[in-house]
Amino acid sequence: MATVTLSRKFQIVIPKQTRELHKLRPGDKIFLLDKGDSIELVKIGGINEAEGLFPELKGFSWKGIRDHTERFG
Repeated sequence: MATVTLSRKFQIVIPKQTRELHKLRPGDKIFLLDKGDSIELVKIGGINEAEGLFPELKGFSWKGIRDHTERFG
């Protein structure tokens, strides 16, 4: 765990060890989650990073779940 300081411009620097551990790169999107008295930073990953996240859905197909008539009918 690291401590960071808020600058006069309300910016923080994410320590190098944390950036490397979480593979953070310039331009990455980070979501700030307000948890009452604390703030959690959550990296927003691309769709490719979500692969394998839900193994129970392996082989699942959305085909036939919702058709054209149901949406416009």
